[in-house]
Amino acid sequence: MLSTSSAKPHYEVLDGLRGTAAITIVVFHFLELVWSDYSQNPLGHGFLAVDFFFCLSGFVIGYAYDGRLAQIGYRGFFRGRLLRLHPLVPLGSVLGLLSFLFDPFGGDPYAQGVWPIVAGFLCSLLLIPFPWLPGRGGALFPFNSPTWSLFMEYCINIVYALVLNRLHKGVTLLLTVLAAGWLAVTAWHAGTLIGGWADANIMDGFARVSFSFLAGLSVYRFQWTLRTRLGFVALSLLLLATFMCPYFGQNWLTEWLIVAAVYPLVIALGAGATATGWWLHCCRFIGRLSYPLYMTHIFLIWPFGNYYAQYKPGPLLLTVIVAVGTLVLMAIGYLVMRWYDEPVRRWLNGRLKSKTAQSLAGGRLTEAPTRQL
Repeated sequence: MLSTSSAKPHYEVLDGLRGTAAITIVVFHFLELVWSDYSQNPLGHGFLAVDFFFCLSGFVIGYAYDGRLAQIGYRGFFRGRLLRLHPLVPLGSVLGLLSFLFDPFGGDPYAQGVWPIVAGFLCSLLLIPFPWLPGRGGALFPFNSPTWSLFMEYCINIVYALVLNRLHKGVTLLLTVLAAGWLAVTAWHAGTLIGGWADANIMDGFARVSFSFLAGLSVYRFQWTLRTRLGFVALSLLLLATFMCPYFGQNWLTEWLIVAAVYPLVIALGAGATATGWWLHCCRFIGRLSYPLYMTHIFLIWPFGNYYAQYKPGPLLLTVIVAVGTLVLMAIGYLVMRWYDEPVRRWLNGRLKSKTAQSLAGGRLTEAPTRQL
């Protein structure tokens, strides 16, 4: 944990771990199109990075808004979350649309007509599920499939503002235990925790976000910060170990234990860890990169899948493609972060501050401006 000039500390190692999880997701999405049997996938549990995201989100939202939401109001809270999260939604949608229309290894994108494309794109812009685009496996957001987790994030943020923010930490812990039971039943029934991204398994996603967000929120509210000498590298290796964990006979139980026990522990350790020197800059950078990377990478994954299905490259070429593809997507994510996401959010926040100043001058201020997270 690194103290800053503000009254609150900033958790640099947690930023870095978010970046580790985001890069893992990119590699996992490449590999899952090669190994449809996840037990043979070297990164077979990589999708659990999303559960880590949810757990970290619960911690961060509690840190940023507990005891403060009444001051800024519902409008300030939701506006702040939209300013932070939504600017990348239209960009990811546009990239996904272009990928769908101009995939050199895909079939005719207009085979099922134009209207599914138009409707799917409009719904994607507004973060409304549209699982009816042909060829995308019932994905809730077929032009930018990872957006399903952002949809879940929006839903749990609404629940936080309206309900969870008001609850005593003991009640929060009780809800976390109950949600752990829901998650266990979900994992047992499906045999895995990969669900939530498609219409056929959307309820699995609600179970995943409910438990992990509540777990992260509980870690924050009970101040379960574990002071440790473990740094960013050691905790990243622990995360990677969960993503690369072998498949056993009771796979659902393995995944449930990782999500229910290991990830809250990693959050507690990350909150108590420190980063200095080069590693501090690394944590800050990949933390900033994580969300733009997550929201823009899938547009190249779909063409890769179609390419692989047609040409079946050998192990060496496949390794080169995945490695280079990941680096290219990280470079694209950086450009998006540097020239789109951060400037757009600064501009939007500037407009918000300007309107707030005008309201102050006119004596019409009803809520404090939201702080950019």
